[in-house]
Amino acid sequence: MTGTPLLEMRGISKRFPGVVALDGVDLQIAPGEVVALVGENGAGKSTLMKILGGVHQPDAGEIRLDGQSVKIHNVNDAIRLGIAFIHQELNVLDNLDIAANVFLGREPVNALRLIDRKKIHADTEPFIRRLGLSVSTRTRLDRLSLAHQQMVEIAKALSLNARLIIMDEPTSSLTLSETKRLLELVCELSEQGVSIIYISHRLGEVDECADRVVVLRDGKNAGALTHDEATHDKLVSLMVGREIKNFYVQPKAQTTPAFFKVRNVTTSLHPEKTVSFDAARGEILGLAGLVGAGRSEMAKAVVALDASPGREVFLGGEKIPINAPRDAIRHGIYLVPENRRTEGLVVEMSIRENVSLPSLPDLSRGGLIQRRREREMAGQQIASLKVKTPGPETRVLNLSGGNQQKVVLGKWLAMSPRVLIFDEPTRGIDVGAKAEIYRLMRELADSGAVILMISSDMEEILNVSDRIAVMHEGGITGVLERADCNEQNVMQLAIGKTIPAGRPAFEP
Repeated sequence: MTGTPLLEMRGISKRFPGVVALDGVDLQIAPGEVVALVGENGAGKSTLMKILGGVHQPDAGEIRLDGQSVKIHNVNDAIRLGIAFIHQELNVLDNLDIAANVFLGREPVNALRLIDRKKIHADTEPFIRRLGLSVSTRTRLDRLSLAHQQMVEIAKALSLNARLIIMDEPTSSLTLSETKRLLELVCELSEQGVSIIYISHRLGEVDECADRVVVLRDGKNAGALTHDEATHDKLVSLMVGREIKNFYVQPKAQTTPAFFKVRNVTTSLHPEKTVSFDAARGEILGLAGLVGAGRSEMAKAVVALDASPGREVFLGGEKIPINAPRDAIRHGIYLVPENRRTEGLVVEMSIRENVSLPSLPDLSRGGLIQRRREREMAGQQIASLKVKTPGPETRVLNLSGGNQQKVVLGKWLAMSPRVLIFDEPTRGIDVGAKAEIYRLMRELADSGAVILMISSDMEEILNVSDRIAVMHEGGITGVLERADCNEQNVMQLAIGKTIPAGRPAFEP
């Protein structure tokens, strides 16, 4: 790096109750440079960026901008200094429209000192068009997909005219085309002199957009690599401190008969279509498709989180009534939702309380919870899933995203699932944790469980699934046998085209 860096973070340390999150971390960014910040969940990436963004205060260390020492006491200080932060967990108000979210807290006013809504919408329009969004600025956020809500967050950052933009897992909810557009935008901003700190677990994106890669491990600097030095193996080795062998567990062709059968599922997103499919015990059935295809909605309808009047579900040849989520739980059918914070966890509660929540009837006697058994259950899941935490009483709110995901898994694994539906199981998860989750999925399948995996990650869907069912606009366009699982076939079906397939989507 030549000349004065735009940003220098020197010796940054931060401690939370029972956890040293950062221990003397250094980071430098040049004007117009794209630096990828990588590491396992819990390595300290988000904490370091929250300090830069004014969310947390460091216990030690110094921050310098343009060679001058600065104090960032709050988010407004960061914005004033030209720093914009796009958080991994969306920071939007879904009861407001796009324009109101983009200019929230800094709304322009007219001569009457009233919010100038016409100007807000006019000023928002160029930013959403720049991102390729073809929606009205008056659209409420609760009517947008998670992917489009993420793009609104990015539009908000662009509207700040920031000199430095922090992107924390910006593509975790985006489609392939949206991801491509975002990476192009990163390059455009860099050429315009804007510096980018890009946090991602998707190493292919890091290779595509980063000038340098800085690796954190256990709250410390583990190394830094130029773009040419940053090979996949070198990055993984620096991130986890060891070599990961057999990252993906080898998929297998299925020959056993179907055990889990679903018929005539409809969703509110595509009420005119029905979904039917079969899955065998010991199978990982991947569910692929573009955003808006209805995969998550279908999964929720299967477990009665959403209404589906004509739905029929069979286990081992027996039709089972599922009129409410508790019926699905009673039969061992569990859903690990895409949005873990709002749908899978009570973040203000402890790990122990979250893990035991669905098991409370079994853990209670005479209406009283048996605390010893509850602690034992939580401890077993923490150990088996390698949750990084000081102990079971730690509030889930204080865990990293990957460890929060493990807690969601733990509460269902403790109940011996017969069918486990994973909705984007590795979203926001580091490479080490991904390998653990893939291994866990295969072990569950080998023990006789049915695994359904919804994933927007093409590499993941191809390398983990035994078969792949592909959805398009609310229906299944085809099911690919193991020998036919390739990117071309998946994308053909995902855009609604048919191809010759092996076994049909379901057996009449």
